[in-house]
Amino acid sequence: MPKKKLSHYDKKGRAAMVDVSAKRATVRTAEASAKVMLSPEVLRALPNNPKGDVFETARLAGIMAAKHTSELIPLCHPLPIWHIAVTVELCENGVAVGSKVTTESVTGVEMEALVAVSVAALTVYDMCKALDKGIEIRHIVLDSKTGGKSGSYLRKRLPGEQ
Repeated sequence: MPKKKLSHYDKKGRAAMVDVSAKRATVRTAEASAKVMLSPEVLRALPNNPKGDVFETARLAGIMAAKHTSELIPLCHPLPIWHIAVTVELCENGVAVGSKVTTESVTGVEMEALVAVSVAALTVYDMCKALDKGIEIRHIVLDSKTGGKSGSYLRKRLPGEQ
């Protein structure tokens, strides 16, 4: 098995976009998640936020962000995204954010899924920060990916983790 190495560097160690011209397109998916920790005061106030529906605003922000990933992350390739689903749901002590992104391309959509949950989580923060500046965004992780040369990936859950 060949030794793995970082891919976004040229032979001189400079940052470089990966040349994907020889790769073949496959259907690729990626799922990511994040958690936004909210105080009981903020949780009680969510239904009456004067800025609007926190969950729907965050969901739409995540979708929009995924579509702009290559403009935000310098070495990401622009991709034809087939589908983006973002979920924003109340959970114990906060809000759980999830994303699933699908494409058929020569490179994966992991970054798009991660950007989607990151921006959705930041949107929850933005809409709730007037009540509490101590809101925490935690556990931004890639949960799974399929397709491509490296195959499938499924994150190992920690004991007790949902």
